[in-house]
Amino acid sequence: MPSLHVVLLQSDSEVAQSLVSALSNAFDSVHLTHSLSELRTSIARHRAHVAILDLEKASLSEVRNLCDDFPGACVVCTHRCADEEMWAAALNAGAADVYDSSDTRSIVQAARGTDRIQSAAA
Repeated sequence: MPSLHVVLLQSDSEVAQSLVSALSNAFDSVHLTHSLSELRTSIARHRAHVAILDLEKASLSEVRNLCDDFPGACVVCTHRCADEEMWAAALNAGAADVYDSSDTRSIVQAARGTDRIQSAAA
């Protein structure tokens, strides 16, 4: 079975550490990044299967660019405010899903349950 990797960019350091801890139980490696350029580099370097991205750290066009530039990676977005219009726009930009950044359980489930992860593990 191939190794599964996830990269993470979050604006809140406590949320980031909580996600790193939870994701470490589900993935072979978790890489916390501190900028969008570092996230991009980490996706490429680690051949990440999932990128978890805080919408406070990236614009919708950047979400679209990530999805276009890394078609093998599933992008799961987070945000601290429930804004259905913004979340719908993130989905339209190519994100696999969007969650409240405090909903660690759902974020981990989304990262693990993507079709790409399942096909990569097969």
